[in-house]
Amino acid sequence: MWFDTWSEIVRVLLVGIASYAAIVVFIRVSGKRALAQLNAFDFVVTVALGSTLATILLSSDVSYAEGATALGLLLGLQVVVSFGSARWKRIRKLTTATPAVLLTDGQIDDDALKRARLSDGDVRQAVRRSGYGDLGAIAAVVLESNGELSVIPASELGTGSALPDVDHHPQSPGR
Repeated sequence: MWFDTWSEIVRVLLVGIASYAAIVVFIRVSGKRALAQLNAFDFVVTVALGSTLATILLSSDVSYAEGATALGLLLGLQVVVSFGSARWKRIRKLTTATPAVLLTDGQIDDDALKRARLSDGDVRQAVRRSGYGDLGAIAAVVLESNGELSVIPASELGTGSALPDVDHHPQSPGR
């Protein structure tokens, strides 16, 4: 159908404005982490927020109060879990993937690629995007917990002190 009633259009406008205001307030209260897609858990919460907002806007079966409560609940749960994962390793392991090295000293780790479900082409692309044409110039390529690939040139590895939380991290040449 192209058009039902003006009252439904007005309802979408009013509930949309109120929902937008509510989500802005909830995000401000819950902190900056609600905006950052740092890991799979944060991504799921972001998708759930979008789905909830769409339901609030388009379903007249859901009242604004119910929808705002659902938005608040999702962001509240995210705050609780992020608080817990920042303080307790066990919760962090449940909600955050461990970064993994996919390339060490110019050599691609095929087993790590299989576990990450990536190809060597993905690693080579990340290296090229970082401005390098030789894998031998790279100390490590790390698949971060948010899915990004970090490229660490051999000339910038230093002591490797940024890598102790990474699976199979390379050691600096002096170690």
